[in-house]
Amino acid sequence: GRRSAAAAVVVLCAAGAIVVVADPFGGDRPSAPTGAGGSLAAVRQGPLSAQVNQSGTLSYAARDDGTPYSVVNHVQGIYTWVPSAGDEIKCGRILYWVGDTPIVLLCGTRPAYRNLSAGDSGRDVRELNANLVKLGYAKKSELDPGSRYFGSATANALQKLQDDIGADETGELRLGDAVFLPGPLRVTRATATLGGRAAPGAPVAEATSSDRQVTVNLDASQQGGIKAGDKAQITLPDNTVTTGRVSRIGTVAKSSSSDDQGSSDTTIPVYITLAHPKVAGDLDQAPVQVQITTEGVKQALIVPVTALIGQAGGGYAVERVDARGVHQTVPVTLGLFDNADGLVQVSGSLSAGDRVVVPST
Repeated sequence: GRRSAAAAVVVLCAAGAIVVVADPFGGDRPSAPTGAGGSLAAVRQGPLSAQVNQSGTLSYAARDDGTPYSVVNHVQGIYTWVPSAGDEIKCGRILYWVGDTPIVLLCGTRPAYRNLSAGDSGRDVRELNANLVKLGYAKKSELDPGSRYFGSATANALQKLQDDIGADETGELRLGDAVFLPGPLRVTRATATLGGRAAPGAPVAEATSSDRQVTVNLDASQQGGIKAGDKAQITLPDNTVTTGRVSRIGTVAKSSSSDDQGSSDTTIPVYITLAHPKVAGDLDQAPVQVQITTEGVKQALIVPVTALIGQAGGGYAVERVDARGVHQTVPVTLGLFDNADGLVQVSGSLSAGDRVVVPST
């Protein structure tokens, strides 16, 4: 056919596309039937969004690098209760026991490193005050949750917490009485043994948060088209479809060997938060399909990707057919790509309603 020599190879990604065409044609030409060699598509104007389709993994969120949190003990004695894998522990609840001492989980990012009592001040005191107010052991009018000072209001609220969990009501927080970690926690593995000896610095358990998360290892070349806040559609193993948003994008690229010749694929982790976490049930490390919709264009000139012609000197064009049937090669600049529907935004000497040649596949 007329375009049989122009075999197109299209490689799509969220950030762009490569269209390679052997022996491209150019210039104005008289009318010629498209016939079996192709068809005509109208240039349209309207909204266009880019979409990236990728497999991902549904799990529970942990540290930014994907590793679990570590629960570290600082009390001497014997473990009289330790959590089991799958246990979910809220902030303000008992994490484990050493002898008759309950160790409480408090929400925070700064680990405990000293005894705390009236007169102390610092960021660790501020974390304690924030917990006591959030857990309802003091009102904001009684205790400023942002205060770095351990005063009588802190001691009074702490005594209420200690009474609630069955600890000695000292109004002081000794090192080891509490573990500060981002919570609530979901225990993935208990490393301490019931009846075993507890020693300062010994790991008790590994845990994640209780938040659900989908991780997608995105090809590094696609990273530029994705940003935090982008909408995502997640298809679960039972074909249930739910929604979410990109919460963050990893900063460390990972390479994995892809063949025997030692070539590798470089990926960036993209993390997606589910809008309706309960839909995921108890699934963990489950394979899912993800469609991320990146930033859109409200008014774009849109053509099928297969209408693109690679030009010998670089750049791209489309073949426009006017009302008289005359064919003309029109250079275009590429914009946003919609991978899912095979569409691309173009700009150039085109108007909505123009007809362009789309070769048959």
